[in-house]
Amino acid sequence: MEVDALLSLQIVNAVQVIVVLALSPLVAGVLKKLEARVESRKGISVFQPYRDLAKFFRKELVIPKNAGIFFVLAPVIAFSCYLILPMVLPIIYGNPCPYAPMVDFLGGAFIFGLAGFVTTIATANTGSFYTSIGTTRAVTFGSFAEPTLIMVFFGVALITETNNPFITNHVLAKNIHWVLSPTHLLIVAAFFMLLLFDTGKIPVESEGLMEFGMIDEGKAIEYSGPLYALLKWGSYMKSFILMSVFLNVFAFPWGVAMDTSAISIAYGIVTLLLKMLALIVAFVFVEETFAKLRLFKLIDYLTISFLLALLSVASFFIFGGVPA
Repeated sequence: MEVDALLSLQIVNAVQVIVVLALSPLVAGVLKKLEARVESRKGISVFQPYRDLAKFFRKELVIPKNAGIFFVLAPVIAFSCYLILPMVLPIIYGNPCPYAPMVDFLGGAFIFGLAGFVTTIATANTGSFYTSIGTTRAVTFGSFAEPTLIMVFFGVALITETNNPFITNHVLAKNIHWVLSPTHLLIVAAFFMLLLFDTGKIPVESEGLMEFGMIDEGKAIEYSGPLYALLKWGSYMKSFILMSVFLNVFAFPWGVAMDTSAISIAYGIVTLLLKMLALIVAFVFVEETFAKLRLFKLIDYLTISFLLALLSVASFFIFGGVPA
């Protein structure tokens, strides 16, 4: 029985990885399509990201003259990091998988950080002006975003007395008073602001080669062919994973699969996609409602998100986590 249970959990692990791999471009396509419809444009097909990835994988690989071997390895390492995370986070399944005890919230943040670090180092010495701009901006704004992420994890750990995302999901799902507490509501607000930044949904960053808004696009501008495809696919996966953690652990901890049966796993996938659709609508509302921010205003924005996370910790000691 133990062998069968372990095998079932390994299968669930594989399914979670496949879900992130296969559905992350679809979520990006749905987001772009909905943005276009709100702006009274036809927009691209929701399957266009798949076509783009296939096109990039077929293109020739060109490496800058001054780039070293790490330039080639960085996209592979970053992509591998995003493959590891679905094995240790509740994407569609709410019970710990075999590798879950190895990584808590901070461990997951370090894996995300490793992916960003290797791509930053790899693109720092390419000699491209635009790459230097994107790298510098990513490092600058990242230094303001990381304290917020740590404070968010610290705040939720105060409520649940654990830093394990699976246990956090169980505690919040079974205790509605914690979900409605000032501490948790402030944590959700801070994490939502951080999610908008990390997924590039704040109306400040440009998708194309517009220098005034380049951050992630600037970091990847020297890549081509399969390496660029890995970076692009990795960015889709990063957004998908962050959205899944926000939904399944923080904002709406219900609706995840609780056993390894096929029906339960299918239920978890469908529920996740429905929650993703609701979050996409919120993203589009933010992008289309607020005027485009000046780039330097991102620091003010990230400072506010940090203060919200700090207030969540303070509210725990003031209110004890119980709704006022």
